[in-house]
Amino acid sequence: MNRGLFIKTSLLGLFSMTTLSDLEKLTRNFPGTETRMPVLFVGHGSPMNAIESNEFSRGWNEMGKQLPKPRAILCISAHWETRGTFVTAMEKPKTIHDFGGFPQELFDVQYPAPGNPELAVETKKTVNDINIGLDQAWGLDHGCWSVLNQMYPKADIPVIQLSLDYTKDAQWHYSLAKELAVLRTKGILILGSGNIVHNLRLINWNDFNAKMEWAEIANEKFKKLISADDINSLVSYNKLGKEAELSIPTPEHYLPMIYSLALKEEKESLAFFNDKTMGPISMTSFKIG
Repeated sequence: MNRGLFIKTSLLGLFSMTTLSDLEKLTRNFPGTETRMPVLFVGHGSPMNAIESNEFSRGWNEMGKQLPKPRAILCISAHWETRGTFVTAMEKPKTIHDFGGFPQELFDVQYPAPGNPELAVETKKTVNDINIGLDQAWGLDHGCWSVLNQMYPKADIPVIQLSLDYTKDAQWHYSLAKELAVLRTKGILILGSGNIVHNLRLINWNDFNAKMEWAEIANEKFKKLISADDINSLVSYNKLGKEAELSIPTPEHYLPMIYSLALKEEKESLAFFNDKTMGPISMTSFKIG
């Protein structure tokens, strides 16, 4: 067989694309680069941070100015849980207002960032151990757009979301996240959005920001483990004592942190920002790289 024809045919089979133009579009949009994009984990807290000017939203805005502009963003949000794993693959993801009891001003917000079906397909192909489904129904939930509305207010960067399989444990999610690392070399900003301390069951409704000692202790404990790259302890969070148990009554807000930390290379820098607890919620965030 002609060598050029063989290579072209093999690539077509590898990516399962319907036409050569689809494949060429994919590889043109996401060529490799010599430098890795940073990785973020963001404590997103209240949806109101999307429209308020406060210390957290200003931190996000400043981070957006500091980062090299990404070609696209892959977000892992606490607010998209599924059985199995999916990635949004539509051209125009809708803005999902998945909350209640907030001012109409917040419900009026639209974040019209484009999607990126090509990146969705590449994400699917990047992960070998599981089958990732291509989703056409979800969109961008507030764990994603409330942060990006402050970080990239022009909404001019394509965004896709990866769901959290609620049937799997933290070690499984860590292993999955490791497979996404190659996307960092293709101009993709990977953003985990959750809260490492998140227990709304214990909120003080008379004073939302009332200091809670257990939350302060847990936040510091998690930060020390993150700084030490102690992955074994972090994925076994149910063995970290009472404060950790109170911090993670359910794992969906904690797991996006695991995704972000899994992408850290050996000796790569990690810096905390927005490092503060608000009642039973930690807004502590970090940047890798």
